[in-house]
Amino acid sequence: MPYRTLNADNIEATIERLHKRIMERFPDRGIVRLCAELLTIAREDRERLSWVVRPNLLVRTGVGVAIVLGAGGVIWTLLNLGPMRVSTDAVDLVQGVEAILNIVALAGAAIWFLLNLESNMRRDRVLADLHELRSIAHVVDMHQLTKDPTQLLKAYTSTASSEVHHMSELELLRYLDYCSEMLSLTGKLAALYMQDMRDPVIIETVTEIEDLTTSLSRKIWQKIVILQQSSRDATQRAASVHGR
Repeated sequence: MPYRTLNADNIEATIERLHKRIMERFPDRGIVRLCAELLTIAREDRERLSWVVRPNLLVRTGVGVAIVLGAGGVIWTLLNLGPMRVSTDAVDLVQGVEAILNIVALAGAAIWFLLNLESNMRRDRVLADLHELRSIAHVVDMHQLTKDPTQLLKAYTSTASSEVHHMSELELLRYLDYCSEMLSLTGKLAALYMQDMRDPVIIETVTEIEDLTTSLSRKIWQKIVILQQSSRDATQRAASVHGR
């Protein structure tokens, strides 16, 4: 169903359009390179997703061979233990039973490890990709952190350590909106890994990234609201003066 699942190609195309929009409006700012990095990650993740979903035949073949050999070894060991006879020495009987149980337990643990080897390898790869997305979300937050909308207020006075962004109201509005879009798309890239996997660890990690990007985007929209409110106040003051 095309409208029930995320499409990696569509997300990549959206990031590519966003990169072009940013480059056309802010060609000399670092946000252009940041969006280009997000686009690179999207392209890499799309290739990795195909590897994650596709069965690893090499690992499965190796695991199958190891299980067959291991099971054969356990059976051979049990057959060569010889018949157990009840004797007057109960300790020998207990030790023999304990040895058999240890062999079976170790064999079962080894088989369980081999059966989960492929999923563990897949999980490690996905978690590494998700960590990269979490990191770039924080980088986006760093880019918007110093973009203070109050600098556009007439009453604003800077200090010696103030970072001035030298942007107009419209430019700052677009800059903040671009950062919000990048955060949203970062969350969508993370969600791509969740829709084809049912690993609880991956699902929890993706949910954490979505919560992170939503929280950071909320901070940006607080700045946008300040800008919009400032613009409305300026318009009302201008209308009031003109009405006089």
